[in-house]
Amino acid sequence: MRHVMCVLVENRPGVLAHISGLFSSRGYNIDSLAVGRTENPNISRMTIVVDGDEVILEQIRKQLERLVPVLRVTDFYGQEYVERDLMLVKVAATPAKRLELMGLVDVFRAKVVHVGAREMIIEVSGTEDKLEAMVELLASYGIKELVRTGTVAMLRGNGG
Repeated sequence: MRHVMCVLVENRPGVLAHISGLFSSRGYNIDSLAVGRTENPNISRMTIVVDGDEVILEQIRKQLERLVPVLRVTDFYGQEYVERDLMLVKVAATPAKRLELMGLVDVFRAKVVHVGAREMIIEVSGTEDKLEAMVELLASYGIKELVRTGTVAMLRGNGG
């Protein structure tokens, strides 16, 4: 099962390695990991997406909570939340294809952030499915480069 976990941690060196090591030492691959400061510069928020058994993930959650730099762990499984990924994709864009690409960008509510002589860089944000659909459609134009942030998520309402 897919689990999206939010881990609030002290913003200090080595915390990311320590936490990711906890997952790898138990044989779990992290599908997505996004880390950034919160409204408090001393606290970072990690959004970890992992696919796994509920029992094992509950054990990992409890072990995370015991670590000194971890302030709070929330597994969003079974709760209502909003999630988004961000992707930048550089695609071949001859002048003849630009108008067609602009139409595709509009349909996906994406943005063109750079236009070069032979390429465009497009910024897309949304669910993982939306980004995958955009990649599929852009593949026929010729993707030159692609980078994604990974998932960030937040509980709806007062949770989190």
